[in-house]
Amino acid sequence: AEYMGISTDTPSLLKVPETDHSTNTYPDKITSLVDKISSLSLLEIADLNQLLKSKLGLPDVSAFAAPMAVSGGTSADTGGTEETKEEIAEKVVFNVKLVKFEAENKVKLIKAIKTVVEGMNLVQAKKFVESAPQTVMSDIPKEQPESIKEKLETAGGVVEIE
Repeated sequence: AEYMGISTDTPSLLKVPETDHSTNTYPDKITSLVDKISSLSLLEIADLNQLLKSKLGLPDVSAFAAPMAVSGGTSADTGGTEETKEEIAEKVVFNVKLVKFEAENKVKLIKAIKTVVEGMNLVQAKKFVESAPQTVMSDIPKEQPESIKEKLETAGGVVEIE
């Protein structure tokens, strides 16, 4: 069988394992749906996913979307004092942004970015620096931004902490 020119035969690696559902009883309507869905190919499942999202009005969310940062919080015993309000208002996470750089410092800055940003290679660091202004790191604890700023400014960059 084919779907859009691609074989819909389910490879043996994608077979759904048989499980014993004797302890749970489900309505025939549900078991029928599960049987039909489990027999779909990956392409058909992608189409099903897209159709369900549009039919139910669900947002299209990437699996690789960055998690939201949780900042500031209140404890159960806040009591509304001024000191507690100040603690809540105090920023707990920061962003370090490379605003600009002088052309003569480009090579030093590329090397500094490569050491500061974990997992970045020289080519990525070069593209990153050339596309300034850019956020170097985001949602980092208040202890780190100053040292990062110092390293990048020493290398010739103009850096802001937000």
